[in-house]
Amino acid sequence: MKEPIASPQSGSRRTRVAVIGGIASIMVFAACSISYESYFRPPQIPGASFEGIGSCEECHEEIVKEFDSATHSKLMADGNHAVGVGCEACHGPGSIHNESGGELGTIHNPKADPETCYQCHLDVKGSFNLAHAHPIGDNITCNDCHDPHKGNAVQGGGVAMMGEAETCLQCHQAQAGPFVFEHEATRDGCTVCHSPHGSPSEKLLKTNNQMLCLQCHFQTQTAPDEILIGGRNHASFVSRGTCWTAGCHESVHGSHVNSSLRY
Repeated sequence: MKEPIASPQSGSRRTRVAVIGGIASIMVFAACSISYESYFRPPQIPGASFEGIGSCEECHEEIVKEFDSATHSKLMADGNHAVGVGCEACHGPGSIHNESGGELGTIHNPKADPETCYQCHLDVKGSFNLAHAHPIGDNITCNDCHDPHKGNAVQGGGVAMMGEAETCLQCHQAQAGPFVFEHEATRDGCTVCHSPHGSPSEKLLKTNNQMLCLQCHFQTQTAPDEILIGGRNHASFVSRGTCWTAGCHESVHGSHVNSSLRY
Protein backbone atom coordinates (compact mmCIF):
# COMPACT_ATOMS: atom_id res chain seq x y z
CA MET A 1 0.00 0.00 0.00
CA LYS A 2 1.24 3.45 -0.85
CA GLU A 3 2.03 5.86 1.98
CA PRO A 4 -0.27 8.90 2.03
CA ILE A 5 1.38 11.96 0.61
CA ALA A 6 1.39 14.97 2.96
CA SER A 7 -0.14 18.07 1.48
CA PRO A 8 1.89 21.29 1.23
CA GLN A 9 -0.65 22.87 3.59
CA SER A 10 -0.02 20.33 6.37
CA GLY A 11 3.74 20.77 6.03
CA SER A 12 3.38 24.53 6.27
CA ARG A 13 1.19 24.14 9.33
CA ARG A 14 3.77 21.95 11.06
CA THR A 15 6.46 24.53 10.29
CA ARG A 16 4.40 27.33 11.83
CA VAL A 17 3.68 25.27 14.94
CA ALA A 18 7.38 24.43 15.29
CA VAL A 19 8.41 28.07 14.92
CA ILE A 20 5.81 29.28 17.42
CA GLY A 21 6.81 26.53 19.85
CA GLY A 22 10.47 27.49 19.52
CA ILE A 23 9.74 31.17 20.15
CA ALA A 24 7.65 30.28 23.22
CA SER A 25 10.47 28.10 24.58
CA ILE A 26 12.99 30.91 24.13
CA MET A 27 10.70 33.38 25.90
CA VAL A 28 10.18 31.02 28.86
CA PHE A 29 13.92 30.35 29.10
CA ALA A 30 14.70 34.06 28.97
CA ALA A 31 12.13 34.85 31.65
CA CYS A 32 13.56 32.18 33.94
CA SER A 33 17.14 33.25 33.40
CA ILE A 34 16.64 36.98 34.15
CA SER A 35 17.96 37.68 37.63
CA TYR A 36 16.18 39.90 40.15
CA GLU A 37 19.00 42.44 39.79
CA SER A 38 17.59 43.24 36.36
CA TYR A 39 14.66 44.87 38.11
CA PHE A 40 16.05 46.11 41.42
CA ARG A 41 19.47 47.49 42.16
CA PRO A 42 20.41 49.26 45.41
CA PRO A 43 21.49 52.89 45.03
CA GLN A 44 25.16 53.22 44.18
CA ILE A 45 27.55 55.45 46.14
CA PRO A 46 31.00 55.70 44.49
CA GLY A 47 33.73 54.18 46.64
CA ALA A 48 31.35 52.86 49.30
CA SER A 49 30.83 49.25 50.30
CA PHE A 50 27.98 47.48 52.03
CA GLU A 51 28.34 47.21 55.80
CA GLY A 52 25.13 45.47 56.85
CA ILE A 53 22.24 46.51 59.07
CA GLY A 54 24.37 46.11 62.21
CA SER A 55 26.41 49.18 61.34
CA CYS A 56 23.21 51.25 60.91
CA GLU A 57 22.03 50.21 64.36
CA GLU A 58 25.00 51.93 66.02
CA CYS A 59 23.43 55.33 65.37
CA HIS A 60 19.85 54.54 64.32
CA GLU A 61 18.98 52.10 67.08
CA GLU A 62 15.32 53.09 67.40
CA ILE A 63 14.64 52.80 63.65
CA VAL A 64 16.33 49.40 63.39
CA LYS A 65 14.48 48.19 66.48
CA GLU A 66 11.08 49.06 64.97
CA PHE A 67 11.93 47.85 61.47
CA ASP A 68 10.80 44.29 62.24
CA SER A 69 7.23 45.60 62.38
CA ALA A 70 7.50 47.29 58.97
CA THR A 71 5.89 45.97 55.81
CA HIS A 72 9.22 46.38 54.03
CA SER A 73 11.05 44.12 56.50
CA LYS A 74 8.87 41.21 55.39
CA LEU A 75 10.17 41.64 51.84
CA MET A 76 13.85 41.26 52.75
CA ALA A 77 15.47 38.57 50.61
CA ASP A 78 17.24 35.57 52.13
CA GLY A 79 20.30 33.68 50.95
CA ASN A 80 23.96 34.42 50.27
CA HIS A 81 23.17 37.00 47.61
CA ALA A 82 21.34 39.13 50.23
CA VAL A 83 23.71 38.85 53.19
CA GLY A 84 24.07 42.20 54.92
CA VAL A 85 21.47 43.91 52.78
CA GLY A 86 18.74 45.64 54.79
CA CYS A 87 18.68 49.40 55.15
CA GLU A 88 21.24 49.61 52.35
CA ALA A 89 18.79 48.18 49.83
CA CYS A 90 17.17 51.62 49.71
CA HIS A 91 19.89 53.86 51.17
CA GLY A 92 22.91 52.45 49.34
CA PRO A 93 26.21 51.12 50.77
CA GLY A 94 27.00 52.79 54.07
CA SER A 95 30.76 52.49 54.61
CA ILE A 96 31.59 56.12 53.74
CA HIS A 97 28.60 57.33 55.74
CA ASN A 98 29.84 55.40 58.78
CA GLU A 99 33.44 56.52 58.44
CA SER A 100 32.39 60.18 58.16
CA GLY A 101 30.28 59.98 61.29
CA GLY A 102 27.02 60.38 59.43
CA GLU A 103 27.98 63.34 57.25
CA LEU A 104 25.23 64.59 54.95
CA GLY A 105 25.50 63.55 51.33
CA THR A 106 27.32 60.30 52.10
CA ILE A 107 24.19 58.14 51.99
CA HIS A 108 21.23 57.98 49.62
CA ASN A 109 17.99 59.60 50.78
CA PRO A 110 14.98 57.92 49.09
CA LYS A 111 12.69 60.62 50.47
CA ALA A 112 14.18 63.06 47.97
CA ASP A 113 14.19 60.53 45.13
CA PRO A 114 10.96 58.65 44.37
CA GLU A 115 12.80 56.65 41.69
CA THR A 116 14.10 54.49 44.55
CA CYS A 117 10.53 53.47 45.37
CA TYR A 118 9.60 53.10 41.71
CA GLN A 119 12.11 50.26 41.24
CA CYS A 120 9.64 47.99 43.04
CA HIS A 121 6.43 49.98 42.68
CA LEU A 122 6.25 50.25 38.90
CA ASP A 123 2.45 50.44 38.93
CA VAL A 124 2.59 53.52 41.15
CA LYS A 125 5.06 55.19 38.81
CA GLY A 126 2.60 54.60 36.00
CA SER A 127 -0.19 56.19 38.04
CA PHE A 128 1.86 59.34 38.58
CA ASN A 129 2.17 59.67 34.80
CA LEU A 130 -1.59 59.86 34.30
CA ALA A 131 -3.36 63.09 33.37
CA HIS A 132 -4.17 63.97 36.99
CA ALA A 133 -1.79 63.01 39.79
CA HIS A 134 -0.43 64.11 43.11
CA PRO A 135 2.58 66.39 42.47
CA ILE A 136 5.12 63.89 43.75
CA GLY A 137 8.66 65.22 43.81
CA ASP A 138 7.63 68.88 44.13
CA ASN A 139 6.25 69.40 47.62
CA ILE A 140 5.08 65.85 48.25
CA THR A 141 7.17 62.74 48.83
CA CYS A 142 6.23 59.09 49.25
CA ASN A 143 7.09 59.39 52.96
CA ASP A 144 4.32 61.93 53.51
CA CYS A 145 1.78 59.10 53.15
CA HIS A 146 3.89 55.97 53.65
CA ASP A 147 6.14 54.91 56.50
CA PRO A 148 8.89 52.59 55.25
CA HIS A 149 10.51 52.01 58.64
CA LYS A 150 7.72 50.77 60.94
CA GLY A 151 4.22 49.40 60.81
CA ASN A 152 2.07 49.21 57.72
CA ALA A 153 3.65 51.00 54.76
CA VAL A 154 0.21 52.34 53.88
CA GLN A 155 -0.72 54.61 56.77
CA GLY A 156 -4.19 53.73 57.95
CA GLY A 157 -4.15 50.58 55.82
CA GLY A 158 -5.78 47.28 56.54
CA VAL A 159 -9.04 47.72 58.42
CA ALA A 160 -8.09 51.14 59.87
CA MET A 161 -10.25 53.08 57.45
CA MET A 162 -10.42 56.24 59.55
CA GLY A 163 -6.63 56.15 59.68
CA GLU A 164 -6.61 56.19 55.88
CA ALA A 165 -8.81 59.30 55.84
CA GLU A 166 -6.64 60.98 58.45
CA THR A 167 -3.63 60.52 56.20
CA CYS A 168 -5.36 62.49 53.43
CA LEU A 169 -6.78 65.07 55.82
CA GLN A 170 -3.30 66.17 56.83
CA CYS A 171 -3.43 68.25 53.64
CA HIS A 172 -7.10 68.23 52.64
CA GLN A 173 -8.46 69.83 55.80
CA ALA A 174 -11.52 71.43 54.15
CA GLN A 175 -12.93 67.94 53.62
CA ALA A 176 -12.41 66.92 57.27
CA GLY A 177 -15.73 67.99 58.74
CA PRO A 178 -17.48 67.24 61.01
CA PHE A 179 -20.63 67.95 59.05
CA VAL A 180 -24.25 68.14 60.22
CA PHE A 181 -25.13 65.91 57.26
CA GLU A 182 -22.25 63.60 56.44
CA HIS A 183 -21.68 61.60 53.29
CA GLU A 184 -21.61 58.02 54.54
CA ALA A 185 -19.00 57.07 51.92
CA THR A 186 -16.39 59.09 53.83
CA ARG A 187 -16.57 56.55 56.64
CA ASP A 188 -14.98 53.98 54.34
CA GLY A 189 -11.99 56.12 53.43
CA CYS A 190 -11.09 58.48 50.63
CA THR A 191 -10.01 55.71 48.26
CA VAL A 192 -13.63 54.64 47.80
CA CYS A 193 -13.91 57.53 45.33
CA HIS A 194 -10.33 58.66 44.71
CA SER A 195 -7.22 57.01 43.25
CA PRO A 196 -4.55 58.51 45.53
CA HIS A 197 -1.57 58.34 43.16
CA GLY A 198 -3.11 59.35 39.85
CA SER A 199 -6.16 59.05 37.64
CA PRO A 200 -7.35 59.88 34.13
CA SER A 201 -10.18 61.83 35.82
CA GLU A 202 -10.05 65.24 37.50
CA LYS A 203 -9.64 65.42 41.29
CA LEU A 204 -8.15 61.91 41.19
CA LEU A 205 -11.63 60.41 40.91
CA LYS A 206 -11.92 56.77 39.90
CA THR A 207 -14.31 57.72 37.11
CA ASN A 208 -15.36 61.08 35.69
CA ASN A 209 -19.15 60.90 35.58
CA GLN A 210 -22.20 59.93 37.64
CA MET A 211 -21.16 56.29 37.40
CA LEU A 212 -18.93 56.99 40.40
CA CYS A 213 -21.99 57.74 42.53
CA LEU A 214 -24.01 54.89 41.06
CA GLN A 215 -21.52 52.41 42.51
CA CYS A 216 -23.36 52.94 45.80
CA HIS A 217 -26.59 54.75 44.90
CA PHE A 218 -28.60 52.05 43.21
CA GLN A 219 -30.81 53.03 40.28
CA THR A 220 -33.97 51.34 39.01
CA GLN A 221 -35.92 51.85 35.79
CA THR A 222 -39.60 50.96 36.05
CA ALA A 223 -40.89 52.89 33.05
CA PRO A 224 -39.56 54.55 29.87
CA ASP A 225 -37.76 57.82 30.52
CA GLU A 226 -37.71 57.14 34.24
CA ILE A 227 -34.58 56.51 36.32
CA LEU A 228 -35.30 56.20 40.02
CA ILE A 229 -32.46 56.94 42.43
CA GLY A 230 -33.37 57.29 46.07
CA GLY A 231 -37.02 57.05 45.09
CA ARG A 232 -36.87 60.14 42.88
CA ASN A 233 -36.88 60.33 39.09
CA HIS A 234 -33.43 61.49 37.96
CA ALA A 235 -33.95 61.07 34.20
CA SER A 236 -33.81 64.82 33.57
CA PHE A 237 -30.86 65.32 35.93
CA VAL A 238 -28.28 62.79 34.74
CA SER A 239 -27.98 64.46 31.34
CA ARG A 240 -26.81 67.73 32.95
CA GLY A 241 -23.47 66.34 34.02
CA THR A 242 -22.12 64.67 37.11
CA CYS A 243 -24.12 64.59 40.32
CA TRP A 244 -22.04 67.39 41.80
CA THR A 245 -21.59 69.58 38.71
CA ALA A 246 -25.26 69.49 37.71
CA GLY A 247 -26.11 71.80 40.62
CA CYS A 248 -27.66 69.13 42.83
CA HIS A 249 -25.15 67.57 45.25
CA GLU A 250 -22.27 70.05 45.26
CA SER A 251 -21.17 69.38 48.83
CA VAL A 252 -20.06 65.81 48.20
CA HIS A 253 -18.04 65.35 51.39
CA GLY A 254 -20.74 66.67 53.70
CA SER A 255 -23.13 69.55 54.26
CA HIS A 256 -24.19 71.75 57.16
CA VAL A 257 -27.51 72.75 55.62
CA ASN A 258 -28.96 69.99 53.49
CA SER A 259 -29.31 66.21 53.83
CA SER A 260 -28.98 65.90 50.03
CA LEU A 261 -25.44 67.29 50.33
CA ARG A 262 -26.14 70.74 48.93
CA TYR A 263 -24.54 74.02 49.93
